[in-house]
Amino acid sequence: MTTPQSRAGTKGMPRAERERQLLAAATEEFGRHGYEATTVAAVAARVGVTKPLLHQYFGSKQDLYLACLTPVGDGLLDAVRTAMAAHGPGAPPTPLRVLHGLFTALEGRRDAWFVLYDATLPPGSVAARRAASYRAAVDDLAATGTAELLHGAGFDDPLDADALTYAWRGLATALVRWWIHHPEQTPEAMTERCARLFAAGRAIVAADGP
Repeated sequence: MTTPQSRAGTKGMPRAERERQLLAAATEEFGRHGYEATTVAAVAARVGVTKPLLHQYFGSKQDLYLACLTPVGDGLLDAVRTAMAAHGPGAPPTPLRVLHGLFTALEGRRDAWFVLYDATLPPGSVAARRAASYRAAVDDLAATGTAELLHGAGFDDPLDADALTYAWRGLATALVRWWIHHPEQTPEAMTERCARLFAAGRAIVAADGP
């Protein structure tokens, strides 16, 4: 008996599985090369399907990008929200919880961070607006967290909080970029490394005085 076309992909593979393969390949292509340099042909070739089949599944290149962006953006937001809510006695500091949540969410698809933070998206496009909305939501969470940290340390200048939010985004991006080049590093190892770096930073500042 043959499998109905509506329920299977090429070569008898179930359509849902083929779609997962295509999304995984597209996420990596967009994350590594950026929207502008990524082609539908390259994504199709990686999975061994034709361009028409990929278009049949996902539509245009922008539609394919959006199909990749949504699970990435939702996953990162969920990770940050969960980490920020997990405070309590004995819990690691908020920055380490958030970083561990991000590393865990990105494990197996580390390049996905750069699907969200893609500078090559066409200005004013649906893709650019959707990515910007996710980034704004991440920034809102970061702003809340940094304001709380500064307030707890006795600093309430809103510009300090704003500056720290920008610095935090840059730090997270830099750490993910370093992590991509060190595939042997697990999310747990990365979190431990960040804890050591933060401790070293505090020691350096304390040694230099106010």
